[in-house]
Amino acid sequence: MRQLPNKKTDPNLLVGVETSDDAGVYRLTDEIAMIQTVDFFTPIVDDPYMFGQIAAANSLSDVYAMGGVPKTVLNIVGFPIKKLAPSILTEILKGAADKVDEAGAVTAGGHSIDDQEPKFGLSVTGLVHPDKILMNVGAKPGDAIVLTKPIGVGIQTTAIKPEKLTAEQLQRVTETMAELNKTAAEELAGLSPNAVTDVTGFGLLGHAYEMATGSNVSIQIDYNSVPVLPGTLELAEQGFIPGGSKANHRWISEAVRYENISELEQYILCDAVTSGGLLISLPDHEAKEYQSRMSDKGKTASIVGHVKEKGSFAITASK
Repeated sequence: MRQLPNKKTDPNLLVGVETSDDAGVYRLTDEIAMIQTVDFFTPIVDDPYMFGQIAAANSLSDVYAMGGVPKTVLNIVGFPIKKLAPSILTEILKGAADKVDEAGAVTAGGHSIDDQEPKFGLSVTGLVHPDKILMNVGAKPGDAIVLTKPIGVGIQTTAIKPEKLTAEQLQRVTETMAELNKTAAEELAGLSPNAVTDVTGFGLLGHAYEMATGSNVSIQIDYNSVPVLPGTLELAEQGFIPGGSKANHRWISEAVRYENISELEQYILCDAVTSGGLLISLPDHEAKEYQSRMSDKGKTASIVGHVKEKGSFAITASK
């Protein structure tokens, strides 16, 4: 998109491509803005129903990260209909439909093509008040950084195909990816988040880097406070580090200072996530209230760092 001329001439386009945010936002009236996002990918688990659930949760997450409520979705399908049984596609669509229903949205249709490799995702439309849009920029010094789901997803899903995950690990990572960020977004009501995004392909540090640079601040991450799926370090030691996580590590290498963090731990912090949690910058005194609210709903929220005045590095990760 950077190679295209900037043609943002419509003042109703409230959020476009400028800040690499999670979705676009267009104002319809003084009280209603429309959120639009789209995402799709190849299967990361063998169970087609759970693949549909994960893909739907991942796509819906962008609307939650913008402070909105999902309303309608369109399915995006690439499927080798001559190679795989149609029942597999049915299960994918059923998984997605159930997750969309859980979100309170409706499936309005979609589009499919015959493809050599299965691909699935959603285009999602949501609504938000124009004055209540959450963006991935605006973090302020003194804010706490909160994360609502564990990381390590990319490393663990890389270990699925060679069957290196235990049954418990497979269930945990699958449930983590399929969990909606609905509650995490709803419990921000009445609080004052200054920046919000969700942790996905760029990993925890990649998305924190975007937040820091877009907000003209630095972010301190405490490795020991970051929730990590059990067994992730051991799997990393066995070599199950996806190429995307290594690419993330290279991408932000000059912007991050690591203090007492091993290379494998660095890869975990940069691990490419599918359908991760919300990453929230909010006033420090509100962070514990948010944790309490999430706990009351049976969810977790971890304070993983703090926002500092802009320094030599966008991110400092330490133990």
